[in-house]
Amino acid sequence: MNVVVVESPAKAKTINKYLGSDYKVLASYGHIRDLPPKDGSVKPDDDFAMAWEVDSKSSKHVKAIADAMKDADHLILATDPDREGEAISWHVLEALNQKKALKGKTVKRVTFNAITKPAVQAAMAAPRDIDMELVDAYLARRALDYLVGFTLSPVLWRKLPGARSAGRVQSVALRLIVDREVEIERFKPQEYWSVEALLANQKGETFPARLSAYDGKKLKRLDIENEAMATAARDAVRTGKFTISAVEAKPTRRNPPPPFTTSTLQQEAARKLGFNASRTMQVAQRLYEAGHITYMRTDGVSMDEGAIRDLRASIGKEFGKDYVPAEPRKYASKIKNAQEAHEAIRPTEPSRAARDLTLEGDQSRLYELIWKRAVASQMEAASIERTTVDLIEPTGTVELRATGQVILFDGFLKLYQEGRDDEEDEESRRLPQLKQGEAVAVREAKADQHFTEPPPRFSEASLVKKLEELGIGRPSTYAAILEKLRERNYVKTEKNRFIPDDRGRLVTAFMENFFSKYVEYDFTADLEEKLDQVSAGELPWKKLMREFWTEFHGAVDDIGDLRIGDVIEKLNEVLGPHIFPPREDGSDPRTCQVCGNGVLSLRLGKFGAFVGCSNYPECKFTRPLAGAENGDAPAIPAEGIDLGAGPSGPVTLKTGRFGPYVEMPNGEDKPKRASLPRGWAPDDLNLEKALKLLMLPREVGMHPSENEMILAGIGRYGPYLQMGKMYATLPSVEDVFEIQMNRAVAVIDEKKAGGGKGRFGRAAPAPIKELGESPVTAKPVRVLNGRYGPYINDGETNANVPKDKKPEDVTLDEALALLAARAEMGGGKKKKRPAAKKVAAPAKKEAAKPKGAAPKKAAAKKAPAKKAAKKAAKKA
Repeated sequence: MNVVVVESPAKAKTINKYLGSDYKVLASYGHIRDLPPKDGSVKPDDDFAMAWEVDSKSSKHVKAIADAMKDADHLILATDPDREGEAISWHVLEALNQKKALKGKTVKRVTFNAITKPAVQAAMAAPRDIDMELVDAYLARRALDYLVGFTLSPVLWRKLPGARSAGRVQSVALRLIVDREVEIERFKPQEYWSVEALLANQKGETFPARLSAYDGKKLKRLDIENEAMATAARDAVRTGKFTISAVEAKPTRRNPPPPFTTSTLQQEAARKLGFNASRTMQVAQRLYEAGHITYMRTDGVSMDEGAIRDLRASIGKEFGKDYVPAEPRKYASKIKNAQEAHEAIRPTEPSRAARDLTLEGDQSRLYELIWKRAVASQMEAASIERTTVDLIEPTGTVELRATGQVILFDGFLKLYQEGRDDEEDEESRRLPQLKQGEAVAVREAKADQHFTEPPPRFSEASLVKKLEELGIGRPSTYAAILEKLRERNYVKTEKNRFIPDDRGRLVTAFMENFFSKYVEYDFTADLEEKLDQVSAGELPWKKLMREFWTEFHGAVDDIGDLRIGDVIEKLNEVLGPHIFPPREDGSDPRTCQVCGNGVLSLRLGKFGAFVGCSNYPECKFTRPLAGAENGDAPAIPAEGIDLGAGPSGPVTLKTGRFGPYVEMPNGEDKPKRASLPRGWAPDDLNLEKALKLLMLPREVGMHPSENEMILAGIGRYGPYLQMGKMYATLPSVEDVFEIQMNRAVAVIDEKKAGGGKGRFGRAAPAPIKELGESPVTAKPVRVLNGRYGPYINDGETNANVPKDKKPEDVTLDEALALLAARAEMGGGKKKKRPAAKKVAAPAKKEAAKPKGAAPKKAAAKKAPAKKAAKKAAKKA
């Protein structure tokens, strides 16, 4: 019996079809071991020893493999053919060895680039050992990422409250986005004009032409600087009698692009299908596991010779012999640090288009894109005639030029044309047949004003392309990097373009000024090159780690004594143009507009950064950093803006450190307040909207079977429905004001069926995650579900899980930082029950016991009990 281990059940199911009854295929369900997210998982002082841990979910999969090995003679590790796949095989081997499940068994490693019967059977016939050089490269990457993350992130939490994390590649990708935004903000538009004419030949066929010379001077793009010059040139064109002075036709060939690599697939899927990188990779993974495409994590552009023969045969059959080039096309990567260890991404059966497969939705669309690109890569080049036509008039005052192209033979363009991130240029226009000496008529002439534009923000496609060009990261990591930036709220996307959030700008400014080397593009690319040397067996991974850690650890130690005040002052200086933009009246942008003499400065609070006045607490003016986007003015004055009369008094719009809010008197109690929801601009707020907010939560109606009121409101975690102690999330703020009974009951019942909180006789939920023991309370630190969302508890203090953090992703270090911040504010303490006062009693008794017994009892007690006992003894 042979036990075969692969990553996923889908892959196992496909492979099972190709192997006989002597094989049992099991899935590891991805990585079975990982570094625990706590200090000490990688130990630089112990030659970078790594403490791996099998999580609870993976334990059952390891057990299933170990149990299967009892009746087997051979273990065949058939995980993916890359570094991650090699690492998974190594982890499985290590875990089984620890269980002593492989005594007397043979272990072999097989790889295949496509999950087809011939590929799988060929791999089984050529087994090998685990490639320890690839495993070493994996260990180096994991150790680097762990040490950078767990060393830099705590520095960020201490010096830059509100920052979430830093990463070896993540921080560099963020810097690219931030640098592009700064470039856009500093860009000064320049005015220029263009003059264009619509001309007609003697057959009446029209074509456009642009002004190319004026008053005997050849024109460049920005040479017409003002309207007067443009108008004069336009009028000269309108009255001109033009003839064609020259027609230059240059034949050229356009070759097809190579088949897809991981990054080019991500780029093209973003342009043509609107997929983000994560979605592309998820769909490609399913296509690969079903045996439809080759392995989708690759930077190689070559293809198997058999596949090329099949593609050429398919092209001849589908399009004719003219579309098959005389020789097969061969490609080589031009990307820095490309490894080209695997084939390009291609269909496993080139003769089968998407229409021939039973695929639906995303899989069908992505497969069609991959199929077209692979087929086109082996098609004949397109023959194109690029034409330039010059036109003159007798006075010589103005000259025109028309450019365009004619496709003589479409070649691969018949099937596929690569997407572009920029707009179509003039040369892609089609021109009619034109002859030298031919007179043309001016049908229309116009002068248009333009302004130079800044470089565009990065799209997913262009950012992936830039990362690849710089040699930063690896194709398999790009999707995870971009997803991490979104999760951390360091960036947001608008119209499929990345815009850095203020939090992302702060982190980048901090890193550039205090850890500049580690966000330099060349440094990160050089590190990638060294990691590739480890993969090739040219550099020992621990030597790489020692060189990196010595310098990096020293850099972290150097800023240990850095005061937060120094950080703020530096950020005020670096981010000044963004936080304190120039005012229209020319006054100092850092002067407080409320008190008139205070200085505005960056302030760092528990929930992140904001702008405040130096005269605090006398002047309480604050505003979020986002306010800088529209300039400092108009500032909401300290006394607020009167919106009108409400049921219990005037309704006022005010601003605080967390942004604008509305307020209304509430009798003798504190005023009623409500923050403006995300997306609500203060300028658009009126009395009606303000009263709607202040009257929340809104009563929707009584639940017909539970006989309890359903309420709709907006809380810290967004819009919600509430019935008793049960809460259900609503998709949008508008739903809070518009939802009616039928839908509200359905939402509540769905929540109830899925396990609502505390109200319907359910047992208290188990912790979401156990993080370990607290060094402060000596009690377990847990992530729990609470009435108002997930929170962290260490036996004494509660701290909310930040809104942008998945509760299952919280680490022990992050939890301890949040608990410490909460404790410093004097909040989140669990109320002590009266019984807790009796803690001191045993301490008195212990004092009276024989000398030898007391220390033993005291040592068994935990830290809080010891403190209580000492206090009780002092009082006695």
